[in-house]
Amino acid sequence: MKILLVYCHPNPASFTASVKDTALSALQASGHEVDVLDLYAEGFEPVMSREERLGYHTPGENRAPVASHLDRVKAAEGLLFVYPTWWYAQPAMLKGWLERVLIPHETFTMPEGNQPIRGLMTNIRFLGALTSLGSPKWWWWIMGRPGQRILLTGIRALCAPRCRTFWLALHRIDVVGEEARKAHLAKVRGALGQI
Repeated sequence: MKILLVYCHPNPASFTASVKDTALSALQASGHEVDVLDLYAEGFEPVMSREERLGYHTPGENRAPVASHLDRVKAAEGLLFVYPTWWYAQPAMLKGWLERVLIPHETFTMPEGNQPIRGLMTNIRFLGALTSLGSPKWWWWIMGRPGQRILLTGIRALCAPRCRTFWLALHRIDVVGEEARKAHLAKVRGALGQI
């Protein structure tokens, strides 16, 4: 499977970077082709400009500012997001990527009459996320799991009908020790090795 790994963290020495490296290694060892999209390293601009917003609903015009990223999404069979959870959801850089790249007429249809949007990313058969959170799991559930819902419910609706989803999170990242981090990386390796 060709997987687009969308990685978002400003510090290349972070634990999230270790998760990304572990995920990449596990996926490649299982025979998957992985395209790593490092948003910070590529200098992705997460802010949608006024001009871009004005052309957001116009086919072709909306594609131009993000064509290279959109092409990578369309070439993939799987999307894997690796990022830290900040304020219960994706970092601004990743949220901006979702807003700018997953555009109408390319990844979903616009609603017409009583018809809802329809997903156009039928090439995506696997959708997953690897993240870490400062909060304990029980608090994350009380807050409604917004980051998870954005990806595995919202984006999942745009993917292939039988798209499989995957979520793996390390909670209390700020206080867990080295052993818990190593155990989490082992979980990442094992889980992705079975995809």
